[in-house]
Amino acid sequence: MIVHDKLYVGGQWVAPAEGGLLDVHSPHDKSLVGRAAEASPADVDRAVAAARKAFDDGPWPRMTPRERQAVIARFNELHAARADELAALITSENGSASWFTRWTLHALAEQTGAYLRAAEAFGWEERATESGPLIRREPVGVVAAVIPWNAPHQSALVKMIPALLAGCTVILKASPETALDALVLGEIFEQAGLPEGVVSILPAGRETSAYLVAHPDVDKVAFTGSTAAGRTIASVAGQQLKRVSLELGGKSATVILPDADLSAVVEGLRFLSFGNNGESCVAHTRILAPRSRYEEVVEAVKTMTESLVVGDPADPGTWIGPMVRADQQQRVRSYIELGISEGARLVTGGPEVPEGLEGGYYVRPTVFADVDNGMRIAQEEIFGPVLVVIAYEDEDDAVRIANDSPYGLGGGVWTADVERGLALARRIRTGFFTVNGADPGFDAPFGGYKGSGIGREFGAVGLAQYVEHKTIAV
Repeated sequence: MIVHDKLYVGGQWVAPAEGGLLDVHSPHDKSLVGRAAEASPADVDRAVAAARKAFDDGPWPRMTPRERQAVIARFNELHAARADELAALITSENGSASWFTRWTLHALAEQTGAYLRAAEAFGWEERATESGPLIRREPVGVVAAVIPWNAPHQSALVKMIPALLAGCTVILKASPETALDALVLGEIFEQAGLPEGVVSILPAGRETSAYLVAHPDVDKVAFTGSTAAGRTIASVAGQQLKRVSLELGGKSATVILPDADLSAVVEGLRFLSFGNNGESCVAHTRILAPRSRYEEVVEAVKTMTESLVVGDPADPGTWIGPMVRADQQQRVRSYIELGISEGARLVTGGPEVPEGLEGGYYVRPTVFADVDNGMRIAQEEIFGPVLVVIAYEDEDDAVRIANDSPYGLGGGVWTADVERGLALARRIRTGFFTVNGADPGFDAPFGGYKGSGIGREFGAVGLAQYVEHKTIAV
């Protein structure tokens, strides 16, 4: 059993003010993975005070961009060296299949590398025109980074790295479900050599999160999570005129055009729809199929779904592990029951717990057909391995259905004609879109329209979320 009984506050390992410990249980078999220190509002006060002092008086914001880049490059090397260890830990905490956690943790070296490249080329101080005013890009201040449990190191570093490169100080508020790996992150930042006060890591629940978000000495909140929570954070930030970036929910549509290769489509959807147990904001959960090939698409998606191995997430052969908690398991099962009651055709799966896996928080990967886009299972984010297949008449109808959503995070199109796919992509109101499953990398911005968020992450655009622009006329 792992025990981390201290918090990382401003570069120091300290006992939690109220002495609380979080029990972290495996969603696979409910066994105790470990115990971690739990932060309270008193710990938030300590962390914010340290961050405020480090920002106002410390060396980090006053170092050159290259000096900060050198520290972050060291961190990146140290973090990459522990990728497999961290992947195994996260799998034990949140139930993500080991293939997914390994892939994610190894990809983070490139995610951070993209930020380092952006920082090296960034216009930290430059003339607007040859004889015009000076434009300076300065750090926004003390940043509260609030993250979920589903991809914890990705969510943490996509915020912390650009904030630190910009010269900000950062308090990371981690989820209770993934408290152990968050505190390991503190060990790596400590080894990288950050100055005192620059980083704090506080695992805690919602009450402490709310206290941190509303703290008057926090200059910016960077949040990944549900749209409902994002609205609350935006409201608090608006009252204080605090800077905010929000990466929120999604109900992404993938459009299969009549000329698409279905074997390539379903292989792509194995990743895009069912990656990370379906507990992904960007998952392609609405499958839009042409009426002319509808039953063929339904059968292909059914066959692919039934081929997925559900079970122990630590087993390399497992594709889908358990949901993270009992309430999340029940939420997904209740949506499956809702789909049946709404009149959708249950193609595969169902609300029953998979046989032999009753000891964990498992659900059956489920596909519904004959779904109307107005049904709740087509409009609401389920955050689990549940897909709906919706028929469309022509491309205009497909665009209408894809855009008929309160969300606008991701999506995709599948076609033998790339130019046709690009033309359709330009009509879909989402922040990220893929043609034939193409990988965008980490240099291009990522974020959402509508209820899917505010702001962008990755690369130069993501780095720019953590600076203020100052104009100096000379």
